[in-house]
Amino acid sequence: MSNSLENDIVEVMITEEAIHQRVAELGRELSVAYGGSLPLLVGVLKGCAVFMADLVRHMDVPLETDYMAVSSYGGGVRSGAVRITKDLDGIIEGRDVLLVEGIVDTGMTLGYLIRNLRARHPRSLRLCTFIDKPARRIVPVPIAWRGFEVPDRFVVGYGLDFRQLYRNLPYIGILSDTAVGMKQP
Repeated sequence: MSNSLENDIVEVMITEEAIHQRVAELGRELSVAYGGSLPLLVGVLKGCAVFMADLVRHMDVPLETDYMAVSSYGGGVRSGAVRITKDLDGIIEGRDVLLVEGIVDTGMTLGYLIRNLRARHPRSLRLCTFIDKPARRIVPVPIAWRGFEVPDRFVVGYGLDFRQLYRNLPYIGILSDTAVGMKQP
């Protein structure tokens, strides 16, 4: 691997400035949508962390946060099975819940999470994703708010990773084929 993560990026797809502008817009939209209610924002770890931290700072309504973590891998090979590795700390029955995700790709993991959360009887359940990659969608998911729609390219940065690296890049970049082919550190 190179000394600098940025050396592995072949193109900046979404600039830091565009991200800041869009996240601020989303915060305003969500503040209007959830005005008069106390929404619970449920972040899907780890990819949502940077996005959700910035998003809540742009919302000017009272809100609560919680997090879930899921795994769709078994024994190092994608199995298609999804399991919750960190569940919510509280009860969501009767609550307005906003699921916050870093990226919607195939929709398989989010489809599972949405079914799981609906079974807990929230008053409302909507999805806000930072990145939507519809070209790879297998399971349709109802996205209420999206930051950006991107083509089918391997993107990293702003919380999104490759082998746990690149989350700290302040923009969304396309990873080089060389970096994608590297061995896990």
